[in-house]
Amino acid sequence: MKVLVVGKGGREHALVWKLAQSPRAERVFCAPGNAGTAEDGVNVPIEANDFDRLVSFVRKEKIDLTVVGPEEPLSLGIVDRFQKLGLRIFGPTKTAAQLESSKVFAKSLMRHADVPTADFRIFDHPEHARRYIGTRDYPLVVKADGLAAGKGVLVCSTNEEALAAIERVMVREEFGLAAGRQVVVEKRLEGEELSILALVSGRIIVPLQPTQDHKAAFDGDTGPNTGGMGAYCPAPLGTTELLDAIDRDILVPTVHAMKRRRQPFRGVLYAGVMTTNQGPRVLEYNCRFGDPETQPLLVRLRTDLLDLLEAVVDERLDTFEGKLEWDERPAVCVVMASGGYPGNHAKGLPIYGLAEAAKLPDVKVFHAGTVREGDRVLTDGGRVLGVTALGDTLADAQRRAYEAVALIQFRDAHYRRDIADKALRPLAPPSEKAPATVE
Repeated sequence: MKVLVVGKGGREHALVWKLAQSPRAERVFCAPGNAGTAEDGVNVPIEANDFDRLVSFVRKEKIDLTVVGPEEPLSLGIVDRFQKLGLRIFGPTKTAAQLESSKVFAKSLMRHADVPTADFRIFDHPEHARRYIGTRDYPLVVKADGLAAGKGVLVCSTNEEALAAIERVMVREEFGLAAGRQVVVEKRLEGEELSILALVSGRIIVPLQPTQDHKAAFDGDTGPNTGGMGAYCPAPLGTTELLDAIDRDILVPTVHAMKRRRQPFRGVLYAGVMTTNQGPRVLEYNCRFGDPETQPLLVRLRTDLLDLLEAVVDERLDTFEGKLEWDERPAVCVVMASGGYPGNHAKGLPIYGLAEAAKLPDVKVFHAGTVREGDRVLTDGGRVLGVTALGDTLADAQRRAYEAVALIQFRDAHYRRDIADKALRPLAPPSEKAPATVE
């Protein structure tokens, strides 16, 4: 088979790398790709939203399956376009992708389907939102309705911060005119986050292993929200009991609600979940593989990814229910970002040490914002690399990942030093040492 992956980030490199391992994959292309996808596959200089050229390429090369990585082409209807032309493609349709492309659509669906989520209100005028905020006596979260590259969610501690968020989203339109037309203002939930990715086809839901992402830019979950600074898998927080509750109370009612609306979901449904004292609550949905969750997930997945994605497209996912195979070892991914990310940052800086890091056992460096220029690899984005390692224990995987990070250099490189620490800290303080007895 010939496969095309659409996109150019770390998630797409992980997909290309994993798909290329399938004995059935003759060639794996990536459009437009990065310096890493060029090593594990073949780059095609076509942007992810250029549907006309993508269709022409797929027809000319006789591509058997197209896999869409990022959210934007999904929200613009790439799947509808391909399906209309009889081309096989993995991902949800434009209407189904509204679960991610519109926070208002997602929250409204959760309300109607009784999916547990934070209390919320929707506003289409900044003055109405300001008045509502003035009546709240608890911390809030302000969310731009449309896509904002993972940065349109503003977590606020005070009403003043919430009012400033309304100003940024609706008045200054920092996240774009369309994204800021409406906002969701919701009660801020307290707890620990969990990323739940599930393959969905028709009525069949096959959850993947639980991961935990680190959204904030700096250690200790401080600083602005980013697209994700690292992840680990499996997350010990995802106990069997909790995962059963998420499946029963979140995934099943969501998929059924979409089916009832005649907007059936097919692809990857990703629920960002907050584990609260009252049980799991949905923070948001994504309609594609997460980034950076995909990197540690796929280094652990032993089942053939090409077989899996084809089963979703052909609606025979039931053949994989309860049959996915995983490497038992945990994995940790540390994102190396450009200085200044998620704000302004430089591009075109040479990256050193990639070959040395690649020699380490059980380490894979996934490229995100990179480009090859001659024999050099240069930075080309905010999140530059996803350094991913397997280990016998989570602490071992973490140690190996940071060992690889230490070998890689580019000017002003920034990364968090506490990825996976949450899962490694003791759940309770150790009891006081018993007094010694004298015999």
